[in-house]
Amino acid sequence: MSRIFYTARRNSQKFVDSPICFGYPEIRHYWGGYPLATVDMLLGVFGGLGLFIYGMSLMSKGMQKAAGDKLRKMIEMLTYNRYIAVLTGVIVTALVQSSSTTSVMVVGFVNAGLMTLNQAMGTILGARIGTTITAQIIAFNIASAALPIIGLGVILFLFVKRRTYRNIGQALLGFGILFLGLSIMGGNLNQLGDNPAFVNMLAAFGHNRLLGVLTGALFTAIIQSSSATVGVIIVLAGEGILDLDAALALTLGACAGTSVTALLASIGTNLAARRAAMAHVLFSILGSLMLIGFLDYVAVFARLLSTELPRQIALGQTLMAVVTTLSFLPLISFFARLVKIIIPGEDISSIRMGSQYLDRRLLPTPSIALGAAKKEIQRMAGLAVEMVDNALDMLFADKLNMLAIVEGKEEVMDELESDITVYLAELSHQSISAAQGRDLASLFHAINDLERIGDHALNIAQLCDQRAERRLVFSDQAMEDIRRMYAEVKDIMTKAVTAFAGGDRQLARQVMAADRKIDQMEKQLRESHICRINEGKCFPPSGVVFLDIIANLERIGDHSTNIAQAVLGEL
Repeated sequence: MSRIFYTARRNSQKFVDSPICFGYPEIRHYWGGYPLATVDMLLGVFGGLGLFIYGMSLMSKGMQKAAGDKLRKMIEMLTYNRYIAVLTGVIVTALVQSSSTTSVMVVGFVNAGLMTLNQAMGTILGARIGTTITAQIIAFNIASAALPIIGLGVILFLFVKRRTYRNIGQALLGFGILFLGLSIMGGNLNQLGDNPAFVNMLAAFGHNRLLGVLTGALFTAIIQSSSATVGVIIVLAGEGILDLDAALALTLGACAGTSVTALLASIGTNLAARRAAMAHVLFSILGSLMLIGFLDYVAVFARLLSTELPRQIALGQTLMAVVTTLSFLPLISFFARLVKIIIPGEDISSIRMGSQYLDRRLLPTPSIALGAAKKEIQRMAGLAVEMVDNALDMLFADKLNMLAIVEGKEEVMDELESDITVYLAELSHQSISAAQGRDLASLFHAINDLERIGDHALNIAQLCDQRAERRLVFSDQAMEDIRRMYAEVKDIMTKAVTAFAGGDRQLARQVMAADRKIDQMEKQLRESHICRINEGKCFPPSGVVFLDIIANLERIGDHSTNIAQAVLGEL
């Protein structure tokens, strides 16, 4: 297919007659000191690789959208032991066609406290197997179907209104572009078969396997895609330029190089997330070193299963991933200790997803069920207070990694609100007294206000992140104003939560009285800050962020007051 694109360009006479050469034949053979054939080939490979990577990205995003949030839920919920975690990593990576995507999600979950280090390590091992599915697909060599697949993908993506079909269309479009890129690379790389120096260099990778592994790892680290590296390897093998021994060495290196993506994703994250990324690096490097001496056996196994070189490479990659996973799986606890030695420090406790106290077997006994719901709401209240503290730490202590933690806790808050609401709704259908009915109503109000406090805490965290990203500077007075208002809001919020937990009506009245003070403070700080902006003492974009922060703090105070009103039965 790619030969069609370049036939006209390789026709020297037509090229000379074209406006590019202005009719001068001496320009025909050289450009910038390099033969034009070489330049054409390099540009073709570069463009084909670009199409391959872009197609891979499109396909991955389309498949993620088609699956929706189910992938995230699958990773969060189906990693409770190492074996299920591995299976989850295999399935999710096979669906999204990207081990890097799975690894980045895992690092994000660990950073948010939603996944333990051991769970993350199991999922990463599974991702190593799941990513080999891409090579198996590429080995089918269905480049002739690339254009029809692109056409079908465009029809679904652009002209079908239903979102699910549009996402599938995006995935098909990426799939077709991927194979189009492979075809273009193949049409240009076949010229290298006539270059003895290049062929000898690639052949050396089969004899010096460490060099081949390092080359594959470096190439993958640069382009951030092991699938793209394996795609290039399969193309070279299909053109007869690469033999199986050299191809397996390069493929093994690609598996090691993909860990760089997870390492980059861990920059600025918490201790546990950095450890998860380091575990990925250890698995990749140690797995590659372990398998270097066994590549001959891998080649024998691949040749037994297939006579086609591209398929042998894909099978070899799968075998190496399976062997690595089975070898390291029993040693996850050892690797966890090793990672903690490499990256020392005190770990942040993880957040447990879902409810801890809700039990539907308690519903026939409303008094006990109400107590369980109240305990769960108290847990939710504790998370809300932590979220506000984490958000303001981003401003006062420059802990920008707290954004991911706040986002993770906000997800837990949303899930708890849903679970508790459903539980209370089911409880309302039981035989309850009038007093229990009033308690039930106050609990409904409390969970709604706590969830809203979480939303405002997330708003503040995002504003602090925006301030850091745009390098907005706050004046000393602005920082002091936020500190004073935060102290007042923290006090009223803590009192409201304590009053709710103990049913303390006197403390709830103190909260009601303090709310007016916070409203007046917000108004005063707003007016004084606008005056500073008008006087040129504050940078206007910084002022906008400042005003938004104090507005969110004031709203947190309002929702804390609502919780106090629920304690007093005034709602």
